[in-house]
Amino acid sequence: MKVALFIPCYVDQFYPDVGMATVQVLESCGVQVDFPQQQTCCGQPMANSGCMPEARPLAEKFIDTFTGYDYIVSPSGSCVSMVRNHYDHLVSASDTQAVAVRRQTLELGEFLVQVLGVRSPAGVFPHKVGLHQSCHGLRELRLGPCSESMTPRDSLLQQLLSGFAGISFSQLQRKDECCGFGGTFAVGEEAVSAMMGEDRINDHLQAGTEVLTAGDMSCLMHLDGMIRRRKLPIRVLHYAQIMAQAMQQAPTGQDRPAVTR
Repeated sequence: MKVALFIPCYVDQFYPDVGMATVQVLESCGVQVDFPQQQTCCGQPMANSGCMPEARPLAEKFIDTFTGYDYIVSPSGSCVSMVRNHYDHLVSASDTQAVAVRRQTLELGEFLVQVLGVRSPAGVFPHKVGLHQSCHGLRELRLGPCSESMTPRDSLLQQLLSGFAGISFSQLQRKDECCGFGGTFAVGEEAVSAMMGEDRINDHLQAGTEVLTAGDMSCLMHLDGMIRRRKLPIRVLHYAQIMAQAMQQAPTGQDRPAVTR
């Protein structure tokens, strides 16, 4: 299985540890990961701002860069959703390479659960964890249940973390509400964005969250900025970082997750 790692711009520039944790988790599952050096932005910031002519060459480069891989895996639901769900405005539907790359681009949790069949990896993480279900992950990738949908659906994020010894999960009052980041929305509507972020943080505070996690560092970056300014006792980690830390403490002989293919 030929697997490529796609690292979003903000992870590359601000949170490289998340990329390293992703590699660590994948390799612990027996996956050999390739990192194409020529990769760049997927074009999401431009597309979100309505700048389609500027986004198009980035989409074309993404297709060229990742053609030939069985899977393209990324620790970012929003970037994966951009490729899978929004490249139809940027690349031709008759381009077979583009169709294949879009179909095979998966968020890390999707790949672990749906492709590798990872279930409850062994590990230790004795903390109360608050799950932030990002909008792209819920509404476009369907990685968890939405309050506005009657379709029953498991949370891939909770499924991956629930097997760790000592972990518990915060009971939020509004578990699938937006954090307010929304990319350029946080710039153009900063007051609304900040209020939405404060609402999410206050919900985690009342629930006793010790570690706040999500599948998008963009959401976590937004929330972490507010947490730091308020000097609140909440740590912020991408779930790949939690998995990498927890699996390092797995009992001897149980350091590799059960994988079914």
